[in-house]
Amino acid sequence: MFFTFNFQLYIAIIGDIINSKEIMNRKNVQDKLSRVLENVNQAYSDSIMSKFAITLGDEFQGLLHTGEKTIEIIEYIKMEMYPVKIRFGIGIGSIETDINSEISLGADGPGYYRARNCIEKLKKIEKKKETASSDILIECDDENEMQELSLNSIFKLMYSIEKRWTEKQRAVVNTCLFQHSNQTEISKIFHVTQSNIQQILSKAQFYVYKEVYGSIDKILSEVKHDSKL
Repeated sequence: MFFTFNFQLYIAIIGDIINSKEIMNRKNVQDKLSRVLENVNQAYSDSIMSKFAITLGDEFQGLLHTGEKTIEIIEYIKMEMYPVKIRFGIGIGSIETDINSEISLGADGPGYYRARNCIEKLKKIEKKKETASSDILIECDDENEMQELSLNSIFKLMYSIEKRWTEKQRAVVNTCLFQHSNQTEISKIFHVTQSNIQQILSKAQFYVYKEVYGSIDKILSEVKHDSKL
């Protein structure tokens, strides 16, 4: 078992659009984000405790009762909002207020404190280094410090691979991840040969990316809210 918890917990996710003030069509971006979050709320309703919603013009948040789909939800939002860049803070912890299943506004507790802290840490890292080393950060309690460190190292690996993708590589990788198509099917979508798809995936380090993606999914699937406790 990867995690050790002695309390009821949830997975709080806060997303924040990077350099939002520099975006020319902010209204269009916000409208698109709203539609994407609606899709998330429908597609991942089995995992969501409190629906994702825009909290400020540049931020949004949601609450999960299981970590099983955490990375998939984040990657889906990133894919749909690209080329708009978003930083994500993940906080694992309890929620001390009432939870409204229809909207995550108003809920508070260690889960959200930690997600917020992750967002602030990412901003500081970006400002200090001028270039980001990751766009996702997770924070747990003190008993899971090593687990937190391991996951954040994996997020850095994923980001180092992803930021090198060309537009074509990104499109092919996302098709593989979210349409679950094989190389022959993908070759028909992009009107190239299966060999071309294989080369694109290889240069994009897709299989390494997919492996660490699966590892995070497996690890976070241990995080579940037990309503019986």
